[in-house]
Amino acid sequence: MNPQIQLNLALILFLPWYLILAALYWIYPRQPRTAGRQVFDAASLLLTVLASAASMHWSFLRADTSAGPIWKQVFATSVSYGVFLAAMTCAVLVRRWLVTGSRRRSPPSRAHSSTKATQ
Repeated sequence: MNPQIQLNLALILFLPWYLILAALYWIYPRQPRTAGRQVFDAASLLLTVLASAASMHWSFLRADTSAGPIWKQVFATSVSYGVFLAAMTCAVLVRRWLVTGSRRRSPPSRAHSSTKATQ
């Protein structure tokens, strides 16, 4: 097997699942969809993929081969997937915190405050 394919096999095999999770992260929640959120989401996805690929390479090169040659792939896939899920979870939590924090800081809208004044 080509050494480059062997080194990246975990990423190649999990790429469809990573794309599904990334699409769900990008799409939901649908609102608020601001430019800042899109930049944050794009940066989060890029960092997640880079962290996952780096952890895959690290674990592939450091796997114990005494359990057999397939162990390198199993270990690389497991570590890469764990890092991907951990990074996506952090991104979801930080995004929720940022969105919730910006809602608390925003002043009340004019329509809402004028409705109270007329009552």
